[in-house]
Amino acid sequence: MTVVVPPLEDIQPPQWVKSTFSDRAKSAVPALIVVVACLYVGTVILLPALSVVVQAFAKGLQPFLDNLTNEDLLHALRLTLFATAIAVPANTIFGLAAATAIARRKFRGKALLLSIIDLPFSISPVVVGLMLVLLYSPNHGLFAGVINSLGWKIIFSWQGIVLATILVTFPFMAREVIPLLEEEGWDQEEAAKTLGASDWQVFWKVTLPSVRWAALYGLILTTARALGEFGAVSVVSGNVAGQTQTLPLFVEDAYKQYHTELAFGAALVLAGVAIVSLLLKIFVEQILEKEKRALREDS
Repeated sequence: MTVVVPPLEDIQPPQWVKSTFSDRAKSAVPALIVVVACLYVGTVILLPALSVVVQAFAKGLQPFLDNLTNEDLLHALRLTLFATAIAVPANTIFGLAAATAIARRKFRGKALLLSIIDLPFSISPVVVGLMLVLLYSPNHGLFAGVINSLGWKIIFSWQGIVLATILVTFPFMAREVIPLLEEEGWDQEEAAKTLGASDWQVFWKVTLPSVRWAALYGLILTTARALGEFGAVSVVSGNVAGQTQTLPLFVEDAYKQYHTELAFGAALVLAGVAIVSLLLKIFVEQILEKEKRALREDS
C-alpha cells in the first residue's frame, strides 16, 4: 500500500480556522490602537502633568501656598491677565467682523485675507516677536523715527507684550465662526433685511445669536492661548522680573534660578487654567455638535 503525502504548501487549514484567526486579528486591531494611543498620551501629557503637581507640593501644602504670595509671581500673573484682558476683546471684535465679511460678502482679496488670518498658525511665535522688534525697535526698527518722535515705547514694555499676544491669538475667533456662518447660509439675514432691519440689527439680533456658541468656543481658545503665550512675548518683553515678565516667562526664570517649588507652583497655576479651558471647550463642543445636528435635520 502506497501512502501519498501531499507537499506541505498544499496543506491548508480548514476554512473555519482561517475565519476564526482573521476575526481575532480584526478584533485585536482596535484594542491595540486604543492601547497605543493611551500609552502615547500618558507618556507625553499625563506623566509630565503629574510631575508638575508632585513637584509643586513636594514640601507640602503650606510652602505651596506661600509660594503663591511671591511678589514677582503676583506681578507676572497681573501682567498676564492684563495682556489677556486687552487681546481677547480686540480679537473677538476683529474675528466676528472678519468672519461676517468673509462668510457673507464677495470681494476681491478674500483668499488673501484668509491666508493672512492663518499666518500665526504657520509662523513660529519667536519669529512673530522678531518681526515686532524689526518694526518697532527704537534704535533700528522700520518705524523707529515715528516711535521716537511720539515718545512711545513698544519693545521691552507692556505695549509690546499686548501687541505680541494679539498677533499670536487673532486667528482663533474668526476660524471658529466662519465655518458655522457658511453652513447656516444667509436666509435669516435676508429675511430680516426684507422686514426692514438695519445691518446692525441684523448682526446683533440674527447673526450673533446664531453663532454664539462658536464665538464662545473661539473666546475660550483665544483666552487659553493668550494666557500661555511664551515665544513672541519672550522676544519683545525683555523678561525683567517685576516689570515685563509674564507668568510663562516667570516659570522659566524661576526654574533657571533653582527655585524649583516656586517654578512648579506657577506652572500648576497655568495648568489649572488649561484644565478649566479644556472643560469649557468640551462643554461648548457638545453644544455646537447638537446645534449642527439640529440644523442638518431641519434642512
